[in-house]
Amino acid sequence: MTSDVDKLLNKNEQLNQLDAAKVISHVQRITDEWVVNTLMLEGYDVPFRYSRKKKYRDLTGTPVNLTFYRETEQLAGMDFEVMKVVRIRKS
Repeated sequence: MTSDVDKLLNKNEQLNQLDAAKVISHVQRITDEWVVNTLMLEGYDVPFRYSRKKKYRDLTGTPVNLTFYRETEQLAGMDFEVMKVVRIRKS
């Protein structure tokens, strides 16, 4: 029996899975009608971002399972790599 994550990964080759990653920083900011969540994970120098309709509890120090893909964002004429989170679960 295949899990939901396996189905997502098989459907889209650009998706990646990261299990039991410890959150070292969690920032939430309101933009329009969405709350943009930015996570920094232990051992990674790239921000992981996702959006929600409402604020969520702080995930700092919590291990999480993430399904994400790479994205490039341009700020002030420079390219920055960010990870767009598709699915997040506490592990």
